[in-house]
Amino acid sequence: MELLKRTKLFVLDMDGTFYLGNQILPGAADFLKAVEKAGKQYLFFTNNSSRSPRDYMAKLEKMGCPITRDQIMTSGDVTIRYLQTHYPDKTVYLVGTPPLVESFQEAGIHLVNEKPDIVVIGFDTTLTYEKLSNACTFIREGALFLATHLDINCPTETGFIPDCGSFCAAISLSTGKQPKYLGKPFAETVEMVLDKTGFSAPEVAFVGDRLYTDVATGVKNGATGLLVLTGETHLEDVPTSEVQPDAIFASLGEMGQQLCQL
Repeated sequence: MELLKRTKLFVLDMDGTFYLGNQILPGAADFLKAVEKAGKQYLFFTNNSSRSPRDYMAKLEKMGCPITRDQIMTSGDVTIRYLQTHYPDKTVYLVGTPPLVESFQEAGIHLVNEKPDIVVIGFDTTLTYEKLSNACTFIREGALFLATHLDINCPTETGFIPDCGSFCAAISLSTGKQPKYLGKPFAETVEMVLDKTGFSAPEVAFVGDRLYTDVATGVKNGATGLLVLTGETHLEDVPTSEVQPDAIFASLGEMGQQLCQL
C-alpha cells in the first residue's frame, strides 16, 4: 500500500500485463480508472518494436481504451532517441518491420542497405535470411551492433514466438559480437520516461509480468518494480530469480482495488 501511495506514475507493460492478444485482461481497465481517481498517471511501455506507437494506440482504441501519443512508448522510441543523441550523423541498417522502418524514417534516421555504420535489430516479424545474413556481414565488417530490446520470446494467445533476443543470439553466434540492448530494463528507457514525464525515479513504478525486463527496469534504476502474475512469470519463479520485485500482485485488477483503498 505504501508503494502504491508514493507512486505518481505507473509505467505499464502491455502483452501479458494489460492485455493478452486482443483481449484486455480482467480488471485492467478498472485499474486505469483507479489510477486517474487517485490523481496519478499511467504510461504504456512495450518492448515489442514490431509495431509503431500509432498501431498500439489503434489497438487499444478498438478495445475501448483510447490513449494519447504521450501515453505510449516503445523500445523503438528509445532506440531512435539513443541514435539521435549519440550517433546523429551515422548510417543505419535496420532489421525491422515496415512500421518500425517508417518510425525511424520519420525521425530522420539515415537508413541504408550497404556499408552502414550501425546495425539495429528489432522484433522483425518479416525477418528473412537475407536480412539476417546482411546484418551478420555488416557487423563482421565493423558496424556497431544495437538491438531495440532483449526479449527472447513474445507471448501470444497460442504460446510464445521468437523475439528480438533470439535473433540477436543467432547473430552473436555467427559473428562473435554482442549487441548493446536498449528498451527495458536498461537505463536509457528510464531516462526517456523521466525526461518525457518530468517525474523522478522514486515516483515511478514499472509494472509487468516479466522479472528480467519489466520489474528489473524499476529495481535496477532507482524506481519501483511491481510484478503481476497474468503473464510469463509464475509465483514459484520468484524465489530463484536474481531480480526481486518490490511487490507482487495477482493482476492489475488487484492493484486497482488496493489503489481505491488509499
